[in-house]
Amino acid sequence: QVQLVESGGGLVQAGGSLRLSCAASGSIFRVNDMGWYRQAPGKQRELVTVISSGGTTNYAASVKGRFTISRDNAKNTIYLQMNSLTPEDTAVYYCNADIKTTIIRPHMEYWGKGTLVTVSS
Repeated sequence: QVQLVESGGGLVQAGGSLRLSCAASGSIFRVNDMGWYRQAPGKQRELVTVISSGGTTNYAASVKGRFTISRDNAKNTIYLQMNSLTPEDTAVYYCNADIKTTIIRPHMEYWGKGTLVTVSS
């Protein structure tokens, strides 16, 4: 079984910073893309950023220049450094990963339970 566990959420004032972490554990053969999504109250879940196993990154336009995703492949862990936070960044942030559990099984998508980020004005 595979688990994604997020940490690092919390309450921060506008203009502040937070760093999220997500660690994948369990029966893992290979981890491909990993990323962060977020869901604000009353809104649909949206992609924030994704990073490939080779380090290629993509960001939503709304966070580009403020958020930075990084990855430690040895630990199957990704990080999200969030700077210059605004109240519009308030959401539950979910970790997502594309994981192959054995050499013969296909890749599957896994989700963490989410961590709440609240930015006060």
